[in-house]
Amino acid sequence: MRILCLVNNWVGWQVLKWLKGREDPVIGLVIHPPAKRRYGKEILGSAALPENRIFDGSLLRQPEVRDAIRRLKPDIGLSLFFDYILKPEFLRLFPAGVLNLHPSYLPCNRGQYPNVWSIVDGTPSGVTLHYLDAGIDTGDIIAQRLVPVEPVDTGESLYRKLERACLEVFMENWPGVVSGKLIGMPQPSEAGTYHRTRDVEQIDEINLEHTYTARKLIDILRARTFPPYRGAFFRAEGRKVYLRLQMLYEDDLERNHDG
Repeated sequence: MRILCLVNNWVGWQVLKWLKGREDPVIGLVIHPPAKRRYGKEILGSAALPENRIFDGSLLRQPEVRDAIRRLKPDIGLSLFFDYILKPEFLRLFPAGVLNLHPSYLPCNRGQYPNVWSIVDGTPSGVTLHYLDAGIDTGDIIAQRLVPVEPVDTGESLYRKLERACLEVFMENWPGVVSGKLIGMPQPSEAGTYHRTRDVEQIDEINLEHTYTARKLIDILRARTFPPYRGAFFRAEGRKVYLRLQMLYEDDLERNHDG
């Protein structure tokens, strides 16, 4: 199948590199504008496509951009940590649909920061390969994998585990998608959860006059520990004081001390 890749971040780069290594026909690339790119140089280098086959993801709603993509005659789209919502008129360009790789165990934690909310809310953590539809992370599921949250996980360490699981789930299931052996199944009927980018603002400020359980406070602090991002904070003398939590099992602590 002729593939249009919509790519950002390390996972997007790794999947693109893997597809190119398989010699799958990647006929076009959609990438974030420079200010929002992660691993942009690596992605462009792996794609090795002429400029007329590379598109700015922030411009996909422009008719002339959609027309240029239509002329490439893509069969399937792959959304790989791509941060723009794809509208139905864009999705209709792909006879075989658009697959999305999402770092949550759908229907839990649709939307943004699933690594944070799995820790804070105690919802299942995992990854999902699914089709895109008019909703946000609501399309039929191809494959899923649970990723356990350990007591020592931070937002960063869980995110790294989710990245690795995303890559593995994609590589294991892509051949079945291409061969037509794998088809999507509707998501469970329960509502699941959904979070917007700004929802973390509701937990980031630790109010020193409020009462938290120890578990809740630790979960917020570790979920928002992801250097170099700022994360959780409290206010003291008119200034914000940011907090990062280091989590170690006892045997790891002793091993580090002995070393």
